[in-house]
Amino acid sequence: MSHHLFLLSPSDTPLYNLTHYSSKPSQSTSSPLASNLPSWSTSAFAGTLTALSGASSATQTQHGQGGTVKIGAGQDRHVIQMIANASLDAIEEVMRKDSVMYLKSVDKFNEWTVSAFVTPGNMKFVLLHESRNDDGIKAFFSDVWELYVKTMLNPFHTAHTPIRSAVFDSRVRASAKKYL
Repeated sequence: MSHHLFLLSPSDTPLYNLTHYSSKPSQSTSSPLASNLPSWSTSAFAGTLTALSGASSATQTQHGQGGTVKIGAGQDRHVIQMIANASLDAIEEVMRKDSVMYLKSVDKFNEWTVSAFVTPGNMKFVLLHESRNDDGIKAFFSDVWELYVKTMLNPFHTAHTPIRSAVFDSRVRASAKKYL
C-alpha cells in the first residue's frame, strides 16, 4: 500500500513530495480493472491491463487458483501527479464551504482517495492513499505541519521554495511510517 504526499505553496507550486510504501496490510491488493475481468484475460492481456490502470510495468505478478492479481509495483509518477493536480479544484471548493484545516477525503480517482490539509498561510498538503485511516492521516498532517513550520523558522530557508532538507525528509518519512 502506498501513500503520496505533496506540499504545495499558495500558488500551487510543488515544494516537496514523498512516496511512502507502508508495510501495514491493505484492505485490497487487486487492481479494480482486474477484479472485473476473468482470470484468463488478466494473464493474456497483462500489458493492456497495466497500461489502462496506469501502473508501472516494472513488476507484474500473476495469480494462481483463487488468488488476486497485483500488476505493477505502483502507479506511474505522472499519473499520481495528474491525480493530485486534478484534485486542487475540489480542495478549493471544499475550502470555500468549510473553514477547517483538515479536509478529509476531498476527491477520489479509481482506488485513490485524496485527503488534504490547508494551513492558515494557504499551504496545501495533499495525500493520495488507498485505504481509510482518518485518525492516522490527521495525526500525520499535524506532524508534517509542525515540521514545515520548523523549517520555515530556519533563517537559511526561503519561504515558498522547494524543501531539500535531509532532516525534514527523514522526519516526514518517520512520521509516515508511524501513522500511515
